[in-house]
Amino acid sequence: MTKTFDMQFIRYINLFGRVTRVTAKHCFSYNNMLVFVVPQPAVQMAIGKENLNLKKLSDILGKRIRVVAEPNGIKDLQHFVTTIVSPIQFEKLELLTAVDGGGKEAVITTGGRESKAMLIGRGRAREAELRDILEQYFGVKVLRIN
Repeated sequence: MTKTFDMQFIRYINLFGRVTRVTAKHCFSYNNMLVFVVPQPAVQMAIGKENLNLKKLSDILGKRIRVVAEPNGIKDLQHFVTTIVSPIQFEKLELLTAVDGGGKEAVITTGGRESKAMLIGRGRAREAELRDILEQYFGVKVLRIN
């Protein structure tokens, strides 16, 4: 599980730590939103009373902010993805071993055309972002959205 950082995301993590007093494990961008990954017990503290910390960060950075719990292996895959793509809903997420032995493959089954279109995004931008996230956390090489 290799996570990559660039200087801007390191700055975001440092600012997040100063505002929330919680150390984020990782930070990434999805759908023009910053997502901070924190340990499970620290999620409430990071969000703050009445979402105060998130509102403060959002005002400082001028971006939407989301806090998710750090996944504990494959068993947390569906919850992790559901939290990231919310409010978009999907029926199920399956993790398969690729036929050609090229790694793992994730298959997201949506409920309709609108959900599928929103998950894919214009120019497949959201699909590519989600594929990168799943590769960093779960070693997924291929993402299919049905």
